[in-house]
Amino acid sequence: MNISVQPSDSDFAQALVALKEGGIVAYPTETFYGLAVDPSNDRAIASLYELKKREGHKALSLLVPNIEYLSSCVSLCPSYEKLIDAFWPGPLTLIFPILPNVSAKLCSDRKDIAIRVSSNPIAQRLCISWGHAITTTSANISGESALVSAEEVKKLWGDRIDQILDGGVTPGGGASTIVRCNETKRECRIIREGAISCKEISNILPSNYTICKG
Repeated sequence: MNISVQPSDSDFAQALVALKEGGIVAYPTETFYGLAVDPSNDRAIASLYELKKREGHKALSLLVPNIEYLSSCVSLCPSYEKLIDAFWPGPLTLIFPILPNVSAKLCSDRKDIAIRVSSNPIAQRLCISWGHAITTTSANISGESALVSAEEVKKLWGDRIDQILDGGVTPGGGASTIVRCNETKRECRIIREGAISCKEISNILPSNYTICKG
């Protein structure tokens, strides 16, 4: 990531206005550029699904401002606490029960939601300034290549995106790894192996945990 490229205070202010008005904001993460809307706004969520041509049954992930925000909404089991200590902020997404004030349209059939804290300073500032969760879904058409620069985002979407926070070129590579832990079964299921490997997850969890994929 080119950390010399930073959005201005005005850029962030416009991004917050866009979120409040139900708009879509593009921003860099520790992997690719993502798209944010207010996850409590059903119309904004519908616009995001339409923009990405994403199937309605596919849930979207969230970024939260920090661990303290998350712990005020959900209970953290010991396995998640270990993973959070090791990999947050960063490209690890954890599955939790639906958060308060989050539209059910974002959730999977299991009534849960995928959440992470980003290590990208621009994503962090946006989320902290907003004060609540924002969506984080790659800034591409579903099924197509993810985007690593504001220029790529602008070329693809033009004025269909309300605000782009330019953070230079992101690292790309693998997307965030998605994990669901079951404390009762002592099981960790790797829903998607990405930037953090299955082996790295296994090294953090107790030896009596079963690590499985899919």
